[in-house]
Amino acid sequence: MTRRNAFYAQSGGVTAVINASACGVIEAARSSRSSHNKAAQHQIGKVYAGKNGIIGALREELIDTSKETAKTIAALKHTPSGAFGSCRHKLKSFADNPAEYERLIEVFKAHNIGYFFYNGGGDSADTCLKVSQVSEKLGYPIQAIHIPKTVDNDLPFTDNCPGFGSVAKYVAVSTKEASLDVASMCDTSTKVFILEVMGRHAGWIAAAGGLAADQAGDPPHIILFPEIAFNREKFLRKVDRTVKKNGYCVVVASEGAQYKDGTFIADAGTTDAFGHKQLGGVAPTLAQMVKSELGYKYHWALADYLQRSARHIASATDVAQAYAVGKAAVEYALAGKNAVMVSIERKKAKKYAWKIGETPLVNVANVEKMMPRNFITRDGFGITELAWEYLAPLIQGEDYPPYKNGIPQYAQLKNILVERKLKTRFKV
Repeated sequence: MTRRNAFYAQSGGVTAVINASACGVIEAARSSRSSHNKAAQHQIGKVYAGKNGIIGALREELIDTSKETAKTIAALKHTPSGAFGSCRHKLKSFADNPAEYERLIEVFKAHNIGYFFYNGGGDSADTCLKVSQVSEKLGYPIQAIHIPKTVDNDLPFTDNCPGFGSVAKYVAVSTKEASLDVASMCDTSTKVFILEVMGRHAGWIAAAGGLAADQAGDPPHIILFPEIAFNREKFLRKVDRTVKKNGYCVVVASEGAQYKDGTFIADAGTTDAFGHKQLGGVAPTLAQMVKSELGYKYHWALADYLQRSARHIASATDVAQAYAVGKAAVEYALAGKNAVMVSIERKKAKKYAWKIGETPLVNVANVEKMMPRNFITRDGFGITELAWEYLAPLIQGEDYPPYKNGIPQYAQLKNILVERKLKTRFKV
């Protein structure tokens, strides 16, 4: 029995720590070959990474990670973004598009791939489940393990998601620093500052802005969550009262903030490859409300890609968890597990502690975890003590990348493609 190879791919929006998960996968796979147990079923051959996610498998563009040195792979742990390229490509059902699944299996067969590690969010969990189910139907069973990743922190059946802790830290720090800036200038300049953060349906990232406050009344004075219906009049009254009391007002707004009827404040009128509405622009929209109704001078900022790529200020907790879920995915696969997501479980203890767990993919695919109502203050504009207790441990610790000439140094991969074995090309 020969060792089977593994396919690893990154999906959706990348994070400051998704490459730490890749590092965990590759190092664990290499370790399986150097272990004392020489049985092929307890070892993984090569790890092939998809160039630009699942599309790399469909196009037979497989990156041979064995061409990278141990030092380069280790450097992935402190490198942001997606080292192998990511994509937004959602597989339809087998009935609707059998050609894609048949192509995947054709490629996997050609390269002796028996393990599928998909690193992403809810849509990726759905893809992972489909690959597991359809591969069996097509007579070439693949062990599919989902590795959680999402800055939105909206995957169910895991205490938190790798990628979120670092975004939360960035948002909390940025909110605090910008608040000090506004406070120092508000007498003769800006009265209202609005920071727009990611979060389509779940307000976890916006909630993290609340960690900037040391005591009640500290900024941010207003947090807008997708879970709480936006009320224009109530919002403007709160802004006005805050400015009159403090001299300024700081707002952290989720891009997914919406009205009672479900209309997004910042609906751009278009959709992405997953069918999600394109968002962006809630901050300038709110700022215009403030200007036209209250007349206050304002500034707004869009955290955008900066929040999810800021590896220089990543949470050490987040880095450790991201690596751990990647490593565990390999261990679970070698133990014979299939169609599961690696999860993070919070231990019941006074001091924060966590461990690795698992959950069946059927529980995870296409399900979103929202902010609990008891995490949000009664007026809908802040976080409660319960939310603080949940969020605070996730941003703890610093894990700085190495610096040279004042600039962080990140992994530079060769990303050498494996020689194609199939004559046909596949259009995606």
